Amino acid sequence: MPITLEQPTGAHLLTPDGDELAVPVTLRYTYADALAVHFVFPAWISLDDEEVTWTFARVLLHEGLGAPAGVGSVRIRPCGPVRTHVEFRTPAGIAVVRFDTSALRRFLLRSYEIAAPGGEAVGPALDRGLASMLGGV
Repeated sequence: MPITLEQPTGAHLLTPDGDELAVPVTLRYTYADALAVHFVFPAWISLDDEEVTWTFARVLLHEGLGAPAGVGSVRIRPCGPVRTHVEFRTPAGIAVVRFDTSALRRFLLRSYEIAAPGGEAVGPALDRGLASMLGGV
């Protein structure tokens, strides 16, 4: 039985000129993709007017709540005691989104109720990944 956790939350997109744009974000975790978390942004915030989902390692979220983490397209760092910045990097630029740390921590703890850290079922994800790499051979 597939288990999915969805937690709507508010965030702020920080603009290069120092303005902030309030944006709703849905935080999603699924047991079927137990090593990842998904941040879903509404279509009106994207350049191509389509909903945008960023998927990255759940452990990156955990690490980024305590100290700067990430070296790739997603980077997370605390911003004071109650806020967390998440940077999403693309060839088109960098988007910095500020979240309340308590919302991210609550989401992470709720995801641990579905699959404890280290207790994720990686077999299905590994099988999908290998099949994708090998082209179904």
